[in-house]
Amino acid sequence: MSVAKVLAVANQKGGVGKTTTVACLGAAYAELGERVLLVDLDPQACLTFSLGLESRDLESTAYQVLLGKAEPGAAVRGLAEGPDLLPAGIELTGCEAVLAPMSDREHRLGSALEALTADYDQILIDCPPALGLLTLNGLVAADSLLVPVQAELLAFRGVDQLLDTVEYEVQNGLNPRLTVLGVLPTQYDPRTRHAKQVIAAISDTYGLAVLEPAIPRSVRFAEAPSAGRTVLATARRSRGAEAYRELARRLLAG
Repeated sequence: MSVAKVLAVANQKGGVGKTTTVACLGAAYAELGERVLLVDLDPQACLTFSLGLESRDLESTAYQVLLGKAEPGAAVRGLAEGPDLLPAGIELTGCEAVLAPMSDREHRLGSALEALTADYDQILIDCPPALGLLTLNGLVAADSLLVPVQAELLAFRGVDQLLDTVEYEVQNGLNPRLTVLGVLPTQYDPRTRHAKQVIAAISDTYGLAVLEPAIPRSVRFAEAPSAGRTVLATARRSRGAEAYRELARRLLAG
């Protein structure tokens, strides 16, 4: 019986492509025949909305699952592109306050996903742009971490604190098995020297692998959510779609 590989996608800086990466990488895995579950842990529910679901119409979401009010399987929804989704809703905004007094507060997601790992090959977690309990739940549940980084100077903001959290709170205690796959350059323009310098500097400063291929800047990514699909469906032959397909192939190859 296979057990899913669990990947958290996190960066406390917003707007760096976390949600796009989870959605597109998940769709690319599904194209390759992998059984995929996407988990939306962001109270803004951008992943849920961008994949065609309206959280207010859902009976149960990640909120109910984290608090033990719904079985994980009952909250999961199928998507047209192949992956399944554990959706989020606005009620996640108050979830951390409810979780805080619980003795197992950082392990709630991991415990819930144990019931699903045999049903999937890949589980991808979209963490919110913050280092609170929701992101900690994602990191504790995961086997590995991918950090999307926009190829600009401000990309440095957030990476340092995220890596400190990973090392001191997660790897040294809550989840020793967590490994950092590396940074994924997003919104990347290879024509600019600045973009190349930023990514090289992040790699040198933090000793992180730079995952390839870099994800190019493209308006196609912004257009796809209006159709409730990913760019792999709405612009199949675009550079962005092909980049995520190649990333999926490389990650599967190890």
